[in-house]
Amino acid sequence: QTWPTTHNFQDASSPIIEELIGIHDHALMVALAICSLVLYLLTHIFTENLSSSTVDAQEMVPMV
Repeated sequence: QTWPTTHNFQDASSPIIEELIGIHDHALMVALAICSLVLYLLTHIFTENLSSSTVDAQEMVPMV
């Protein structure tokens, strides 16, 4: 039975192609992990900078 979400791709025609598909899948997982880590670090850095600058601005207002 054909499901609406299937694309009907052909199976790999040789063992070399099967290995290349495996390497491709592994490389995509590594790239996803790296991108997720970078996104997390950027988010953490920007939220720390925004929160510290907000606290500094709130502390300076009563002093003026």
